[in-house]
Amino acid sequence: MLQFITHTNERYDYYTSARSALEGGCRWIQLRMKEADDDTILAVGHRLRTLCNHYGATLILDDKVELVNAIKADGVHLGKNDMPPAEARRLLGDKAIIGGTANTIDDIDHLVASGVNYIGLGPFRFTQTKKKLSPILGIEGYHHILQQCRERGYLLPIVAIGGIELDDIPALMATGISGIALSGTILRAANPIEETQKIINCINKNSYE
Repeated sequence: MLQFITHTNERYDYYTSARSALEGGCRWIQLRMKEADDDTILAVGHRLRTLCNHYGATLILDDKVELVNAIKADGVHLGKNDMPPAEARRLLGDKAIIGGTANTIDDIDHLVASGVNYIGLGPFRFTQTKKKLSPILGIEGYHHILQQCRERGYLLPIVAIGGIELDDIPALMATGISGIALSGTILRAANPIEETQKIINCINKNSYE
């Protein structure tokens, strides 16, 4: 599973970055616009909802629980300092997809108890797309935490995130994670559509599920 997190650079805005990932075969978009006001997020979100419908893709909002229904997004991803997942579940209902960010096994324990649908575990390495970065995990951190998850019998998807490049994917998938979340690797590529295809092929080739 590949999750694309929207970002911008000198060539792409939030909408066109997501479009490139979708054209390359990605079917999960997280709309992340940390510095934008609600009106701007709504405008981009409505356009992305239409685009995701065209591709049969899932659309998740970052943080903005109160905008999920207005955009008709499939759910929300919550950072460690965002609304508690249990509160988001109360507001959005049982059908909404709710994801949470984790950096430690204690974070994962809390998120599992809160009833999230998936977990974004990271960061793998330093990334410029996120401020207030948690401690870097590296490959050994993923091995250790995923082993603890197996010992606890956790079955929900865990997605690696944070500065991941194409060459990192085989080793990350070998830890037992369910997928990869990224943005910069695709947007920095000469051809983002082809890069997305390469990433998806690499994930599928190295998937053990």
